[in-house]
Amino acid sequence: MAVLEIVTPKSANAGILRNPTRRVRTFDAALHTLLDDMILTMRDANGAGLAAPQIGLDQRISVIEWPEDPDNPEETMRRYEVINPEIIKAKGAEEGQEGCLSLPGLAADVVRATFLLVKFQDRHGAEVRLKAYDWLARIFQHEIDHLNGVLMTDRAEALYRIVENEQGEVELIPLERVAA
Repeated sequence: MAVLEIVTPKSANAGILRNPTRRVRTFDAALHTLLDDMILTMRDANGAGLAAPQIGLDQRISVIEWPEDPDNPEETMRRYEVINPEIIKAKGAEEGQEGCLSLPGLAADVVRATFLLVKFQDRHGAEVRLKAYDWLARIFQHEIDHLNGVLMTDRAEALYRIVENEQGEVELIPLERVAA
């Protein structure tokens, strides 16, 4: 397994972050290796999700890890390997702060649905239907946006620069107001 380079706006191939991706049609050992590498890369970067465009690939693939119980993450951590996802149903709306591995040092206030019914394929091509709520629903929407060439900054109500002060505390400095 390998930690892959994460594409940022400063990367030579940054344009891939703005392009819709292609469906995956082959579910083989190479895909399994890619999924394993994406999980390792996401963990190495302390992320909750990672989409294929973020590592320079034009494929409808993302990986997500999120605990079912945030108070007990080690025992309730769930991993999702999400291939060719479609949002079947979305309900509710809530603003929350998001970060993005491709946009280091930025945070955004983004309104997302609080409930999703998502259909996708697993690493073997089997169809999965999943009900996702709250933060897991937010993560799925964020990653699916990546697969459609949409960044959190496109949906942002407000943007912030993440800075660490002299005491080592994280502060969010407002950057600009984005029209809704």
